[in-house]
Amino acid sequence: MDQRFVGRSGLSVSRLGLGTMTWARDTGADEATAQLTAFADAGGTLIDTADVYAGGDAERLIGRLLAEVVPRAGLIVATKAVLTPGGKDASRRHLIRALDASLDRLGLDELDLWQLHAFDPDVPLDETLAAVDTAVSSGRTAYAGVCNYAGWQLAAAGTWQRGAPGRAPLVAAQVEYSLVAREVEDELLPAAAHVGAGILAWSPLGRGVLTGKYRTGIPADSRAATPHFADFVQPYLDERSRRIVESVTTAAEGLGVSPLAVALSWIRDRPGVSSAIVGARTHAQLLGVLQSEKLTLPWEIREALDDVSS
Repeated sequence: MDQRFVGRSGLSVSRLGLGTMTWARDTGADEATAQLTAFADAGGTLIDTADVYAGGDAERLIGRLLAEVVPRAGLIVATKAVLTPGGKDASRRHLIRALDASLDRLGLDELDLWQLHAFDPDVPLDETLAAVDTAVSSGRTAYAGVCNYAGWQLAAAGTWQRGAPGRAPLVAAQVEYSLVAREVEDELLPAAAHVGAGILAWSPLGRGVLTGKYRTGIPADSRAATPHFADFVQPYLDERSRRIVESVTTAAEGLGVSPLAVALSWIRDRPGVSSAIVGARTHAQLLGVLQSEKLTLPWEIREALDDVSS
């Protein structure tokens, strides 16, 4: 699998990342083991998690797998902090404690990438970013980034971090980005380019809709059929998304590949994207994702998909 630098940094990651939001909840230990093994065998390096996934159990599961299944040296481990059961907390006090707790659950002395999971308007930005500086300068993480920031928030934070010696630059901006979610192109992507942050695209398959699985209804084993994910998928079961899915399916039939491969290839090769993070529920789904690595979209199809989804 091809590796790419993240923004203007020396951090190199696989252009497909392995998301773990469902691990230790919908995805059990055996499935997670099979996924991580297949991902690493295919040359994948970026594994993305967060302290709130399954109440911390996703990090614990990853920690066990790093100790027993896949060598730590072959992976880029990224996690997040800020979200709490009661909302958000980007205070210095909470962030440093959350980082130490993540390291403990993962069984690591240092992360490759630590990310602020959301913008917290109730905490001064300079206090939040001071915690980032502490995390890097203390050796707890090699690099830092943000998730789900608006364009102006990333521009403000990224400019502050590059404004004086000793501050840790924000090298990554993780955002939802796919053929059915292109709003980030207006402000977030230009802001990321300005501050030197690479884009990590979460939900690059449009919360599963771009696989085509919802074309004729809601499958019983899909996320949209589960109580905790139904509202997550619902926004993309609209008419606009249906038109995009039909175009993706038509392109896939013409190329002799899956709709999943077409949608992933489109987002993977967008300007500024360092990695597309895919959260597969099963090992079989992940194998389908890994097959997309063989596909590069012809420019005519890419242009047609750009038009229908703009």
